[in-house]
Amino acid sequence: MKLSIVTVALNSGDTIRETIESVLSQSYSNFEYIIVDGGSKDKTLDIVDSYGGLIKLVNGPDRGIYDAMNKGIKKAKGDAIGFLNSDDLYMNKDVLKNIASVLEDKYVDSCYGDIVYVKRNDLDCVVRYWKAGKYNKNELFWGWMPPHTTFFVKKGIYQKYGDYSVDLKISSDYEMALRLLGRFNISIEYIPDILVKMRAGGLSFQMINFIQKYSEDYLSWKINGLGNDIQALAAVTMKKMMKIPQYFKKPLVESK
Repeated sequence: MKLSIVTVALNSGDTIRETIESVLSQSYSNFEYIIVDGGSKDKTLDIVDSYGGLIKLVNGPDRGIYDAMNKGIKKAKGDAIGFLNSDDLYMNKDVLKNIASVLEDKYVDSCYGDIVYVKRNDLDCVVRYWKAGKYNKNELFWGWMPPHTTFFVKKGIYQKYGDYSVDLKISSDYEMALRLLGRFNISIEYIPDILVKMRAGGLSFQMINFIQKYSEDYLSWKINGLGNDIQALAAVTMKKMMKIPQYFKKPLVESK
């Protein structure tokens, strides 16, 4: 089982070295690491270049993060593909080993796990714990989705059901989850462990994008024909509400 890890970057010089190190230090060795850069003007490319042939670089302008992710999918040679943000890290050295062991099963199309959000300048300070839990399709109607940075999907699934939509600017990952899980019923397995450590975004950024995110989440439901207007509105509203308890949960196991 060969895995492809894709990181989309743009002026990520302050954080991308930690992201790269968390990937290259994995105990599982059968993977490729692809960084898709949209034309960074800071030290990002210098950092990537310092790793030589350990990283495959795709460099050039794009139409946004989802267009860059699609470039990564096309470049990938692995059996399954996962995305890791340029300011995030894998929780420990065995993450890819655990993912590969699940995806070795030919009947499993995808997998996912849990994540923690940490302060941007203190990676040991957890501010939010997203325990995704075991998948149940009915929970899609209550706003559930897999944490995208833990969501590994076999490449053949993308080839069969299509790329990320570039028409959606901030909800294409949600649309993809609804498309694959809700519309086409691909198989998925839950890994009951924290796989990714994410730097938390600022409150002002979250507020600015709230209305657009809400609108695009609703549109994601309509695109996939998963329910009527009331069901779609209920799902995207509950999706927002489900985040609240995550700020009060604490993981039982800290990072290694």
